[in-house]
Amino acid sequence: MSHKMTGQLTSCQHPNMAASISRVLQRISPGFVTLPLLQKQSAAASVVPARWLNLQEYQSKKLMLDYDVTVQRFQMADNPPDAVKAAKALNAKEIVLKAQILAGGRGKGVFSSGLKGGVHLTKNPDDLLPLVAQMIGYNLVTKQTTKDGVKVKKVMVAEALDIARETYVAILMDRDMNGPVMVGSPEGGMDIEEVAEKSPELIFKEPIDIFTGFTDEQAMRMAGNLNFKGDLQKQAAEQLKNLYKLFLGVDATQVEINPFGETPDGQVVCFDAKVNFDDNAEYRQKEIFAMDDKSEGDPREVEASKHNLNYIGMDGNIGCLVNGAGLAMATMDIIKFHGGEPANFLDLGGGVQEKQVFEAFKLLNSEEKVKAILVNIFGGIVDCSIIAKGITSACKGMDLRIPVVVRLAGYNVVQALKIISDSGLPIQTATDFEDAAVKVVGSLQS
Repeated sequence: MSHKMTGQLTSCQHPNMAASISRVLQRISPGFVTLPLLQKQSAAASVVPARWLNLQEYQSKKLMLDYDVTVQRFQMADNPPDAVKAAKALNAKEIVLKAQILAGGRGKGVFSSGLKGGVHLTKNPDDLLPLVAQMIGYNLVTKQTTKDGVKVKKVMVAEALDIARETYVAILMDRDMNGPVMVGSPEGGMDIEEVAEKSPELIFKEPIDIFTGFTDEQAMRMAGNLNFKGDLQKQAAEQLKNLYKLFLGVDATQVEINPFGETPDGQVVCFDAKVNFDDNAEYRQKEIFAMDDKSEGDPREVEASKHNLNYIGMDGNIGCLVNGAGLAMATMDIIKFHGGEPANFLDLGGGVQEKQVFEAFKLLNSEEKVKAILVNIFGGIVDCSIIAKGITSACKGMDLRIPVVVRLAGYNVVQALKIISDSGLPIQTATDFEDAAVKVVGSLQS
């Protein structure tokens, strides 16, 4: 029996702390994959952190079309009359209307207009007029947005296709195989980690020689492993080759298609996809990175990215300023352990300069909820004296009136501590990691 697939090609942002940690991991490694049982996950080392790229669904689909990857036919609209025109132009048996925001769970979302659902199916194009009128210009609240939701500016009007069979395909970088690998399973449309755990024999891998490329033989073999038969096997193989061309062409770290499906009328279609990009390739993917819609992002994160800082807001009142993602997460943990609540994840990175420290303090000081700041720096790559100069400059330049606790260790730490001591500023220094957490939590109780 066939069923309806509407498609989703976007990554999303989460307001809660657990999901924020997931976003941290995705920033540490832009290619952080969703297949923990299939490969080792590794962090991509980068001296200068970069903001993780998010594309709207229609933008991702357009990229796939550019590489001859088959997706549903679609048009875009930013007002009700144009949506109706788009639906009529598609001349499809059934239309799916989809609000475009960078968040999942749209189908079960609620608009500030009162309309329920950011995804609607209809066979009558005229039905779109009142629906779009309640979408454009209104905020859509889903399980992956804040309580205020995100304002919808565009809608996608697409052909709704039936799907007879679902498979799974992903292309990703694999350290063990020293290059890209294609992973596939005939069991698509479901949690691939569960398939890998319960039915590992249904997971197939094709290591790809970066010089030879993805060969016809490999494509046909993978298509056969996905249980495509006859002409459909050839069609699926061609689509798999095009997906690899996309993977290379856009400098992706991961292209994940779930489901990679078969329609009742004999089409092989990429119904639902996720594309992750290598942030380090921005210099040669300017057109793609120019599509980054920062209007939906947290303004603090956008501002931080301008200064090459990795920032993610939390719900607490202790601002954290740390170098290194692992140390940053450990800092949040130890604050929590001693009864405090971290207000953010803020990673300075390894190539930090004095001005970035100033901007980081400026960002933390702009938040009313931040009642104390903990600076936790291990000077391996970074020079502690640069951090110390940035801290004292920030405290003087912004007239900070909240407690500041600093723990420094490593390169030039003696000179750094002298800079802080000579500044005459009421900055507490800590002897170690735990001492710093105890002092900053205690500063809120005094």
